[in-house]
Amino acid sequence: MSNSTENENENETVPDGRRLRTERSRRAIIEASLKLISEGTLVPTAQLIADRAGVGIRSFFRHFPDMEALFSALYEYGRQDTEALFVGGDRDGTLEERLVHAIERHADGYENQASMILSTAAQRWRYEVLRKNYARYQRGLRKDLDDWLPELKSLSRHQREAVDGVASFEMWHRLRDHQGQSKKQAIEIVVGIIHNLLPADAG
Repeated sequence: MSNSTENENENETVPDGRRLRTERSRRAIIEASLKLISEGTLVPTAQLIADRAGVGIRSFFRHFPDMEALFSALYEYGRQDTEALFVGGDRDGTLEERLVHAIERHADGYENQASMILSTAAQRWRYEVLRKNYARYQRGLRKDLDDWLPELKSLSRHQREAVDGVASFEMWHRLRDHQGQSKKQAIEIVVGIIHNLLPADAG
C-alpha cells in the first residue's frame, strides 16, 4: 500500500473517531442527567451533570449551549419509552374493567416517571421547551383516556375536566406522597371517583 493511500485512510478515520467520542460524551451527559433526576436531584446543575458524566464543564456546554437544549435532548431521548408506558394494554371488556385497566396503566407510568415529572414541574416556569412538552403529554393522556373510555364523550365539559383532574399525575402524587396511600389504594380511589362521574347508565 502506498503512503498516499495510508494517509487517505488515516484522514478518513480521524473524523469518524472524533464523531464517536462526541456521541459518547453527549450520551454520557444525557444519561447522567436522567440518573441524577431519578435519584431525586430534580434540578441538577450543569456542573453536577458534567461531574457525573465524567466530562468537563466546557465539554458540557459544547454539546448543550444551555439547559433548555439539554432538556430538549432528554425529551427526545426518552420519548418513545415514556409514551410506551402509557399506551397499550387490554382495552376490551366492560366499562368497569376498562376503567380499572386504564388507571392501572397510567399509575404504572406515573410511578416510573415520577422524578422526571416532578423535575419538569419544578422548572417548567423557566423553560419553554418544558412547558411545551408538558402540554403535549397532557393532550396525549387525555386522548389515551378517551380511547380507553369512549363513554367519557357523553360527559358535560365540567365533568370531563374533572375526570382529567382526578386521573392526573398531580392527583396521583398527592395520594401517594402527601396522603400516604398505597398504589392499590390510590388506584381504587381514582377509579371510584371517575366511576361516580360517569352516567349511571354508562356501560
